[in-house]
Amino acid sequence: MTSTPLPDPRTGPVVPERFAGRTAIITGASRGIGLGIARRLLAEGASVVITARKQEGLDRAAAELDAPDRVLTVAGAGDDEDHQREVVARAEETFGPVDFLVNNTGINPVFGRTIDVDLAAARKITEVNALGTLAWTQKVYHSGLGERGGAVVNVASIAGLAPSPGIGWYGSTKALVGRLTQELAVELGPAVRVNAVAPGVVKTNFAEALYSGREEGMSAALPAGRLGVPDDIAGPVAFLLSDDAHWLTGQTLVVDGGAHIVGAGLGG
Repeated sequence: MTSTPLPDPRTGPVVPERFAGRTAIITGASRGIGLGIARRLLAEGASVVITARKQEGLDRAAAELDAPDRVLTVAGAGDDEDHQREVVARAEETFGPVDFLVNNTGINPVFGRTIDVDLAAARKITEVNALGTLAWTQKVYHSGLGERGGAVVNVASIAGLAPSPGIGWYGSTKALVGRLTQELAVELGPAVRVNAVAPGVVKTNFAEALYSGREEGMSAALPAGRLGVPDDIAGPVAFLLSDDAHWLTGQTLVVDGGAHIVGAGLGG
C-alpha cells in the first residue's frame, strides 16, 4: 500500500486549477513575497501580471516562474497612475478581464524615530504604501471588476498593529492599509471582496535588515519556531482570493508565526 506524501508544511497543499481561466495583477512581484504569491497563483491555474520598478528584475522573475504563456511583466513605479493604467490595459489585452488584485508593493527607505523622520520620505512611503493601494484598487475596480466581481488582497504588516520602533512611519502606513481594507470591503461588496494579510518578519531582501545577525534569537521567540518565507504568505493570499473565502471580507489575517501574540519581532 502506497502512502500519500504529506504536503510541505510551509506551503500547504496546492489546489490545481483552482484559478484556471482567472487573471491576477500582483504588484511588487519581482522577488520576495510578491514573487511567492505569483508562483502560488500560477501553480493553481491563474494567469499573472507582475509589476516592479525595473525590467531586469521582472525578467529574472519571469524566467524563474517559467510559464511564458501565463506571465506578463510590466515595469514602472508603483505609485505612478499612468503605469497603473498601463498594467490594467495590458492585462486585459493579454489575458482578458482582471479577476484578482494583490497590492503588495511597499517601501521603507528610512529607519529611526518617527519624530525625526524626513517628511519628504514620509510622503513617499505614504504615496506608495497607502495611496498606491487605493489607486491600484480604483483602476482595477473601474475597469470592470465592480460589475464582474472578484477579490482584492492587500499586503499590510504586523508593524501596523502595534508600535514598531525604528519603522514607525512604515507601520503607520500599513495600519492605514488595514483600515482602508475595511472601508473598501464595505463599499465594494458584495461583488468584490477585500481582505488583507499582515506578515511578520519574512526572509526577503526587503526585511533583511530586521533579522540579519539575529535570526536565531528571533526564531526562538516565536511559537512557530522560525521566521517566515514567502510561501508562508502566498498560501493565505491564495485562500483569501479563492471561493473558499467567499464569506470573508474586510479582514486582516495575521501571518507571523505567532509573533504578535507574544510581542516578538517587527513587521516585514
